[in-house]
Amino acid sequence: MTRVAEEGVPSGAPAIPVDVGIRCVENVRADEAMLRRAVVGARVAVLGDIAVSVGVGVAPSAAFLDRARRAGCSVVRRTTGGSGLLHAPGDLTWTVVLPRRDPRVGRSYVTAYERLGTGVLRFLEASGVRAQWVPASGDSPSYCTLGPRGFVLTVGDRILGGAAQHLTQDALLHHGILPWTLDRPLLHRIFDLPATGGVGRLTCLGELGLPDPPERQAEGLARALAEQLRRE
Repeated sequence: MTRVAEEGVPSGAPAIPVDVGIRCVENVRADEAMLRRAVVGARVAVLGDIAVSVGVGVAPSAAFLDRARRAGCSVVRRTTGGSGLLHAPGDLTWTVVLPRRDPRVGRSYVTAYERLGTGVLRFLEASGVRAQWVPASGDSPSYCTLGPRGFVLTVGDRILGGAAQHLTQDALLHHGILPWTLDRPLLHRIFDLPATGGVGRLTCLGELGLPDPPERQAEGLARALAEQLRRE
């Protein structure tokens, strides 16, 4: 089901669709369709299934992919970078697409997680959560938000979420995730994460005590993204 966040959206800001209960594979394909259109836009989703998404550069023979399938998880390949991510019902994802010649892309887009993710920071701050983008820790080669590349979204000393990007000759796709829950045993089973500096470093929106259900949180995230695109 697709909603449009309208209440609280500032004048002149674009309407941001919110897809509720969408399957991970459909969500990834929707992002790719936005990238092909190559116009300014954003979307938010509340995922509805358990799945593992994997970055474009991960080899099909990666051991965690076989473990994910044996655990009953569907595997979805992204066109963006990074390694693997476990997705679950209630997880929030966000997407921003900018035409390549848009000045907001800039030459520093590869490291511009904070700039491209300002709407996410504003959403969390409005919910009473102070977060920041910091360089990735490199604790795990297989799990994306614990990997060695890019930046991750942290709350204190815990890693809440992350983002990835895909630049074509026409546009930039920047998308990311805020997990609602964490199945730590399943994470360890699939990704073989270390007990120290691994699963214990991760957190999720549910653990941070946000009062509203994912659907309501998604609307707040959509409003923050609309404000970001209007301001910049």
